[in-house]
Amino acid sequence: MSGEGSGRQAIRKLEPGKLVLASHNKGKIVEFRELLAPYGVEVIAAADLDLPEPEETGTTFVANAELKALAAADLSGLPALSDDSGLCVDALGGDPGLFSARWAGPTKDFAMAMRSVEDRLNEEPDMSRAAHFVCALAVGWPDGHVEWFEGRVDGTIVWPPRGDKGHGYDPIFQPLGKTETFAEMDQDEKNRISHRADAFGQLVKAVF
Repeated sequence: MSGEGSGRQAIRKLEPGKLVLASHNKGKIVEFRELLAPYGVEVIAAADLDLPEPEETGTTFVANAELKALAAADLSGLPALSDDSGLCVDALGGDPGLFSARWAGPTKDFAMAMRSVEDRLNEEPDMSRAAHFVCALAVGWPDGHVEWFEGRVDGTIVWPPRGDKGHGYDPIFQPLGKTETFAEMDQDEKNRISHRADAFGQLVKAVF
C-alpha cells in the first residue's frame, strides 16, 4: 500500500473507465461526476452497488479516506475514489473535524449540526470564527494499492446560514476573500476554490 501527497507523482495512474465513488452522499456524487467527466471516468455510486459504509476508524482524514476507498475497491473489483472531509473550527479545537458527519446524527441533519457549531461559538464572547475545510481524497485499487491527496480552504463561520446550492456545512462557511458562502456560490465557482478542488487538482496532476 502506498500513499502520495501534495506535489509528488503518483506511483500508479488511473485509466479511463468505471470508478466507484465510495460515498452515499448525493451532493458529493453529483460534484465528483462533474469533476471527473472530462477524464473519461464513469462514476458509479457505492449505493448503486449496495456497498456498505465502512466504520470510519481512522484518526486522520487521510486514514479514513484510504480505508473507505480500499473497502469499496475490494468489494467491487473496481478502482474506487473516496473523500473524507470536514469542517474544522479553530475556537472549537478543530471540531467538528473528523466527526463532521456524526454531528449531523443518523438522519444527516446538517441544520442541527450547523446550529450546534453556532451554539458552541456563542458560549463565550468574542470567540474567533476562523475555520477551514479539509478534504482528503484516496484512490484505491482491488489489489490494495492506494494514492492519497489532501486539500484545504480557509474561511470564517457566518450566521444565519445562507444559500441552498451546497451540502453539509456549506451554508455557514464563507471562504476568505469572498462575500458568498459555499452554498450561495455557483457550482463552477465552488469547484474552482474549494478544499475538494484543491485535493482534486493534486489528484488530476498525479493519476491522469
